[in-house]
Amino acid sequence: MTDTQWVAAPWEPPVAGSEVEHLVGALDRLRTTFRYKVDGLDADGLNTRIGKSTITLGGLLKHLAANEDYMFSIKFKGEPMSGPWLTNGWRDDNDYEFDSAVDNTPEELYALWDDAVARSRAVVAAAVADGGLEQPAHISWPDGQHASLRRLLFDLVEEYGRHTGHADLIREAVDGRVGEDPPRDWQPIGAKTS
Repeated sequence: MTDTQWVAAPWEPPVAGSEVEHLVGALDRLRTTFRYKVDGLDADGLNTRIGKSTITLGGLLKHLAANEDYMFSIKFKGEPMSGPWLTNGWRDDNDYEFDSAVDNTPEELYALWDDAVARSRAVVAAAVADGGLEQPAHISWPDGQHASLRRLLFDLVEEYGRHTGHADLIREAVDGRVGEDPPRDWQPIGAKTS
């Protein structure tokens, strides 16, 4: 295969695309890498901790699902979080999603993240079609300046960058899975059943 025959994996950002394609593509590549790092585990695997850290892969799944919904419900649209977030323990625990993930089944955690990402993708696609990256989000700073959709997407890229690194280390401790990218034909499977 020559360089001109190389075909990108489906989650790769374009080689030469628009700003939106690159930004959303970079976020989706991080989402895919994160999902690969946490995929196919049972409760024991999702609840594994390393060293003194209390972070688990299950906690990361729930945390990033909450971040997806918070980013595009509250920060972007100015709407309250709904669905699985209607009852939560954030009032008394800033680490609610990390601490409570142990109470969720693997199937619930994978569905929580998969569904949150699907909702986010739909919101972002509609927003880009309706006004692009410059449109103001609901959230504003103390001086009254509103963040743009672009800023929120970059914030989410940063959040995934940080936590995908955590997931990489924890997953290696669980079963030795390493590597930056999933295999080209990888599809998420969710919870380990046997």
